Amino acid sequence: MAVEQETTTDVEAILDSLGITLPTPSKPVANYVNAVTTGKLVFLAGKGPTRADGTRVTGKLGQDLDIEAGYAAARLVGVNQLAALKAEIGDLNRVRRIVKVLGMVNSTPDFTDQPKVINGFSDLMVEVFGERGKHARAAVGMAALPSNIAVEIEMIVELK
Repeated sequence: MAVEQETTTDVEAILDSLGITLPTPSKPVANYVNAVTTGKLVFLAGKGPTRADGTRVTGKLGQDLDIEAGYAAARLVGVNQLAALKAEIGDLNRVRRIVKVLGMVNSTPDFTDQPKVINGFSDLMVEVFGERGKHARAAVGMAALPSNIAVEIEMIVELK
């Protein structure tokens, strides 16, 4: 029931209240697209923590970055994914549910707090979409990520 009640909430107003301005989505760096919509599902390609100036948050968790820096990087990925999603569907108010998230953390072999890092992304989805932002998730460690980015996250979204 709470999910249906929150569908009337204006996502753009929430983003404004959080002080979030969505950037222009970055173009894919290889032979893929940012998003594919099939039926009522949108599959978003993995995105990294790219700042507005084009620089990226890089480094390994457990070596170069602490949990707080990783959390902030994952939140930044959330902003980037919302920008890619908006570019794909036009209006974020069309989101029925964030369904599934895969969070990959560039981390040392002994770093085991990947879920705490990916919480930066998950917490943002719930701030923006409320109950509709709660999702199934995996948060895993990786030996390396492209260009040494700290995190990469992909997601699946259901549309109204």
